[in-house]
Amino acid sequence: MSRFLKYAILTAGLIISCKHNSQPVEPVADEPVEVLPQPVYRWGVNVDSLDIVDGIIGRNELLSNILFKYGVSAQTIHFLDRSSDSTWSVRKIQSGKPYHIIRDRDSLATARYFVYDINSVDYAVYSLTDSIYAYRGALPVDTVEKYISGSIQSSLWNAMIEQGASADLAGTLADVYSWTIDFFGIQKNDSFSVYYQELYADTVRVATGNILAANFITSGTNHYAFRYTYHNERGEYFDEQGTSLRRAFLKAPLSYSRISSRFSEARLHPIKKIVRAHHGVDYAAPSGTPVYSVGDGVVITKGWDSKGGGNYLKIKHNSTYTTEYMHLKGFASGISQGTHVSQGQLIGYVGMTGTATGPHLDYRVFKNGTAIDPLRMDLPAVDPIAPDDMPQYINSISGYMKKVGLAVPDSTQISAIASDTITNLQSND
Repeated sequence: MSRFLKYAILTAGLIISCKHNSQPVEPVADEPVEVLPQPVYRWGVNVDSLDIVDGIIGRNELLSNILFKYGVSAQTIHFLDRSSDSTWSVRKIQSGKPYHIIRDRDSLATARYFVYDINSVDYAVYSLTDSIYAYRGALPVDTVEKYISGSIQSSLWNAMIEQGASADLAGTLADVYSWTIDFFGIQKNDSFSVYYQELYADTVRVATGNILAANFITSGTNHYAFRYTYHNERGEYFDEQGTSLRRAFLKAPLSYSRISSRFSEARLHPIKKIVRAHHGVDYAAPSGTPVYSVGDGVVITKGWDSKGGGNYLKIKHNSTYTTEYMHLKGFASGISQGTHVSQGQLIGYVGMTGTATGPHLDYRVFKNGTAIDPLRMDLPAVDPIAPDDMPQYINSISGYMKKVGLAVPDSTQISAIASDTITNLQSND
């Protein structure tokens, strides 16, 4: 018998055998899969088998008073006090702040961890077991976009509250428009619409985020604002034409020789020899050096400061910022209380009137009535969106333009806007 024939017979036999013995196969039931519960973590600690006790630090309450109640030894507290400085010193805990004790569920209920809420998001965790250590953490923060609109009947603050917004949104909106709207001059029935962010940690609102887009209508005039991150820098606000809502200060109000004294909360006065705050920057310069206004504004005070400032001027630039110029030798022609001045306009001359050891300008900046360091001031940018960048800018804000009732310009209209920008830049040079 040939090898091929043997193979054919064997193969046929296998096929017949398979057909003869084939039986329907009963499905095998799947074995039940045990689903293990996910561990529960809070503040980076597995709290599955632990209890959490929440509390508020009382007035003059010490950490030791809190921890003694949960079986923590004085030695552990002492070691914790010495070893936690690099994270968050337990000596910094404040009354009124929340804390959390994570403890055993046994009869001793010994504390294993102490958690202190530094603020609404950040916290510090202190391990109280054999291995004593501390670390800082932060709750995950979710950003939610919200919308609010309303009209002014008494104040912007009241209008925000009436619409269910947080009070701090009023301040944020005022800051966005601080260079274009005088919020001391808003009138009844002026209105606003705002798209903004709110930040939540563990479903609890913790802060107002950025305003994304807004329209503030004053005396029938629309004032649009769109947040845009330009050239990978921090977000700024521009209008529908790509013009910045912020108006710049000059970096300094004069050409000076040197800075002879800086902003300080404790400076030894060069004449009186006492330590007191100096809320300005002294620019040393020859007597008679011209002094210029750092920005557009109105002269609100011109006169003599009997406390040592000599001849001085105060200029209100908007509802947020005021600047002051002291020890002037004299004032520029035409400068008086109520005079409107432009950025770079001559307002006076360096002198040493009042209490001074030499000719200099004492220059001060006030934000919402509080003195701030002029050298650390965040100088606002005034450059508009460049013509070549206008298509990208419009594309970025197009969704919000529709939301505030603006038509999105087409490519031809964008080119016209860019052309106007070039014209405006040339006219300002």
